[in-house]
Amino acid sequence: MYKYSDIDKKIIASRVKQFENQVNRRLEGRLTEEEFKPLRLMNGLYLQLHAYMLRIAIPYGELSSKQLRKIAFIADKYDKGYGHFTTRQNIQFNWPKLLEVPEILRELSSVEMHAIQTSGNCIRNISSDHLAGLTLNEIEDPRPWCEIIRKWSTFHPEFSFLPRKFKIAVIGCTEDRAAMLVHDIGLRIIKRKNQVGFEIFVGGGQGRTPIIGKKIRDFLPKKDILNYLEAILTTYNQEGRRDNIYKARIKILVRELGIEKFRSLVEENFSKLSNKELEIDDKSIEEIFGFFRLPPLKPNTNQIPSKNNHEYQNWIKQNVIPHKIQGYSIVQISLKAPKKPPGDATSNQMMALAEISEKFSFSEIRVTHEQNLVLPHVSNKELFNLWNQLKIQNLATPNLGLITDTICCPGMDYCALATARSIPISQKISSHFNNYLKQKEIGDLKIKISGCINACGHHHVGNIGILGLDRKGQEFYQITLGGSAKEDAAIGEIVGPSFSENDLIDAIEKILDTYKKHKRNKSDDFLSVFRRIGIKEFKKDLYDNFTKKA
Repeated sequence: MYKYSDIDKKIIASRVKQFENQVNRRLEGRLTEEEFKPLRLMNGLYLQLHAYMLRIAIPYGELSSKQLRKIAFIADKYDKGYGHFTTRQNIQFNWPKLLEVPEILRELSSVEMHAIQTSGNCIRNISSDHLAGLTLNEIEDPRPWCEIIRKWSTFHPEFSFLPRKFKIAVIGCTEDRAAMLVHDIGLRIIKRKNQVGFEIFVGGGQGRTPIIGKKIRDFLPKKDILNYLEAILTTYNQEGRRDNIYKARIKILVRELGIEKFRSLVEENFSKLSNKELEIDDKSIEEIFGFFRLPPLKPNTNQIPSKNNHEYQNWIKQNVIPHKIQGYSIVQISLKAPKKPPGDATSNQMMALAEISEKFSFSEIRVTHEQNLVLPHVSNKELFNLWNQLKIQNLATPNLGLITDTICCPGMDYCALATARSIPISQKISSHFNNYLKQKEIGDLKIKISGCINACGHHHVGNIGILGLDRKGQEFYQITLGGSAKEDAAIGEIVGPSFSENDLIDAIEKILDTYKKHKRNKSDDFLSVFRRIGIKEFKKDLYDNFTKKA
């Protein structure tokens, strides 16, 4: 993983000192909340429903054991003993005291972490594939490019006050595990005529106006990537709307101009902006790639231990996938245990995971955009021992990719913007379907839950999406079907009128009944069935059922 230079360390230390001064001025009344707001947002600090929330950057989801141990320490000392991993591969604390935030930032800086680019109208934390560098089907590891983009964007003077927040994702293969097509800019590394470069998409996003990104470039040489990103951001900064917060995203600009007109403006800016200083030479690329080399993994014939234990076997089947180096595996850790808020981890769990990663995975942990964790380099022979240690920490739930592996925002339990609760809905789904065989019978299924239209729970791209709504002071839940965040990205279709919390589980069961009725074989998953039969059949079965109940 990337290691801070002396310059990096000095910049972050200076930023912490600067923010400490701003906090003191706010506490002394020399800054109003309105004046303080843009300052705190540039340091990852939100004012939520009950308290401040601090969001910490985890660039492209990469953590060391030392960093995770520090996060656990902060959770204990400055918060309420837990943290929440987000859909941007970050972590946030929901209860920090304003006076102590500079202390938290100072603690973070000691392990090369910060909260910059986690909020405000800037280029947010660069996200990527949680399996980057680990699979055989990759053209190139995307993490070095994420780091190059992070370095370019963090303190860019033009892009600190954009019309709205801006999100970039980079992937290195055809398979999309980063929801790249619902980002403001999506970059896919491709190979053409023995040359490696980028396929570029723009204008994706969720929220009030969900849109799948459109291709703006078939191929861009690697050396030109910063110049081209600069051209896109410049076009957006110049042309994007600032008069209406709901229309200020690049997706609206692309939609209103059309992709051809937008492409023309970008290419024009690209020709003007082409800057030799932003061109990346082979030496610089090699230097950054040097930070992301694999640990010393020696190919071997070690097999996964075979044990007469159903729980262990289920975990192997669901949570463990092969590493590109023979004899090793990638272990996915579910943060979706029954009755637990999705994405939450206690300080004890994080402290234990830091130790576990040192013992089993070369001190490396990754965060996924689906609010889970990954141990990327585990020897096959150690898998049973690892499972036992994870089980002690309630971190061995075998549900990756299944119905209880929900994505969920904090909802009205924490967020001032939310119109309904989302965590209790996720917990109900988890409890109701808490049977591995039942989940396997259903098969691969992504349920994603948002507590408001801002879509922090990515409900638009859930196979089953759930959106919390306020109906005259009552919480109701709208269901969408057929969404996908992968390479076949699609926005889900609204099935019909919303449901009360009490009726929601029955509605999901009825949707699953329709799916099972039309399922042809074991490999025929929910999304395949939906795309084959369409929404009408689901809608008819669902509302006929509720009409009869009424």
